[in-house]
Parts: sequence; C-alpha cells; structure tokens
Amino acid sequence: MINYKKFNLLFAFLLFLSEIIIAQEKKNPHYTQNIPGVNVKFDMKAIPGGEFKMGSPGIEPGHKPDEEPARLVKISPFWMSSNEITWDIYELFVYQDYDQTKSLGVDAITRPSKPYLDMTFGMGKEGHPAVGMTQFNALQFCKWLYTRTGVFYRLPTEAEWEYACRAGSQTAFSFGSDTALLSDYAWSRSNSMEKTHPVGGKKPNQWGLYDMHGNVAEWTLDQYIPNYYSLNPGKASDPLAKAENLYPHSVRGGSFEDDATALRSAARRGSDPNWKRIDPQIPKSNWWFPEAPFVGIRLVRPFITPSKEQIDAFYNQKPIADY
Repeated sequence: MINYKKFNLLFAFLLFLSEIIIAQEKKNPHYTQNIPGVNVKFDMKAIPGGEFKMGSPGIEPGHKPDEEPARLVKISPFWMSSNEITWDIYELFVYQDYDQTKSLGVDAITRPSKPYLDMTFGMGKEGHPAVGMTQFNALQFCKWLYTRTGVFYRLPTEAEWEYACRAGSQTAFSFGSDTALLSDYAWSRSNSMEKTHPVGGKKPNQWGLYDMHGNVAEWTLDQYIPNYYSLNPGKASDPLAKAENLYPHSVRGGSFEDDATALRSAARRGSDPNWKRIDPQIPKSNWWFPEAPFVGIRLVRPFITPSKEQIDAFYNQKPIADY
C-alpha cells in the first residue's frame, strides 16, 4: 500500500532540491578564466544538469556496437571550455621558460619532457588546438592550471562530453542528421586540408561550444570499454568507467582526419599504443603520442568542487610505464 504522506514528503524534498540547483546554476553563469601573470585566458560555458539518452540507435547511419544499448543518463551541472585548449595556453605548461611567473611557486610542477619533434606537425600554433599529448599529460596540465588559478579543472567524462555535445539533441549531430550541414560546424576530412584549424572558426552548438564535432578529437576521463553500456544498461547518474589500465582511454568528437560518421555525437574511440610506435625511448614517453596529431583537450569544471584531499588524490596519480 502506498504511503502517500511519505511520498508527498519525498516529492516536496526533490522539488526543493531542484529549485536549489536551478538557483545555483543561475548564480554561476558563463565566465572567462584568466591565468595570472600572463595575457592568456579561456572561456567556460555553464552546462545545465539534466537527463539524456546516451548512445545511438541501430538505425543511425554510422552506428557501431560500442554505442549500444542507448541508455538514460543523468548529468550534474558543470562548466565546459567553449573551445579546445590551444597551444597559446598549453605551451605555458610545456615550456617552463615561457612561464614568467615563477614567483607564484609553480615552477616545481612536473612538466612534460621536451618533445623530440615538432608536436604542431607543421599545422599551425597560434589559436590552433594543442595536440599529441597523452591522457596523463592532459591531466598534469589540469594540475598545473589548478596551481596557477586555484580552480579545479579536469577532463570530461564520456557521459559529460556526449551530453554537452548533444546540447539537447538526439540526432546524429548536435545540429541534426544532415551531413550536408557538417561543414558549417566542423573541420573534417572533407574540408580540413588534412590539418587543424584555429578554434572557434565554425558554428557552435546550441550551448555555445565550438568544434565538438571535428578539428581535434578530445580526451575523456574514462577507460574505453566497448561493451560498457551493456554492462550498465539501467539509468545511470554521472557514470564513469574508472581508468585502471594504460590502454585504451576514451577519445571523443572525431578530428580533421575523420569522415562524418566518426564525428557523430555518439561516436567513440579508444587510445592505441601504436600512437607511440615511432617513440625511440625505453620505456616510452608518459607524455607524448608522436603519431596522434589528432587528439587534444577540452576542460570541465564540476559545479561542486571536490575537497582538497580529493583534488590532491586526483592529480597525483602515478603514470603507468609504457614499454
């Protein structure tokens, strides 16, 4: 028998909680993050919490088995960088000489080994997305950024990434399913001339995020597990396939090298040790993928900031040696 009193109390509590979240989101609009001591900044867009169907139906052109079964996912609110992180920002982390604010005490942060080749691959630097870093490298960049700004940044989860990419849509792309429109929103194999392009040059999605389709693919936090959706078919809240192995990690969005099917909102890809095939070092570098000029970074800031202990534990995970 239904206890209507308890049901009404629970409903009232949930309604109260939703009102609090909505009020908090209104107090936390889009913002620009400045990096102290240098004339460099980036924009963050407020992404509202909500529910969406993650994955794709079998009838979607380009659908793959790792995108099924589509499942309902609930996402907490967060901020996401409106653009992929560019070399203008990333080089401050990579090259200590570029960082002119050693008085802030950040020069002790572990930085990447100097790449032994041009990691722009001759595609361009100013305004172009930074590419070729490992997921560990990307996470250490987030740690450096936290030390510089005091704000906790990380990579998006797969679920956060797809939710933000879709921006309320359930079609193959955020703008619909007509691939004839793709060139208005994305740099792909058909129009990129086989290189990256300055971020923000195409139309954004409905939530003001640029290059979610194409230009460069983007790291997520998740371990790439092909059948992950079928292992967890029910409704999920902020799911994360915790990474415990060096390979593969999930990469999203497709790149300038890919055709339209790889740029779909639901398309998934795992990192590959072949991306280090020409690395002459033993063990291989923890920092760079010399054959992955198509992978970059987009940042997320969770609405609820983790504790100092949680932040330290997150940033100080040891890399796994790659032989």
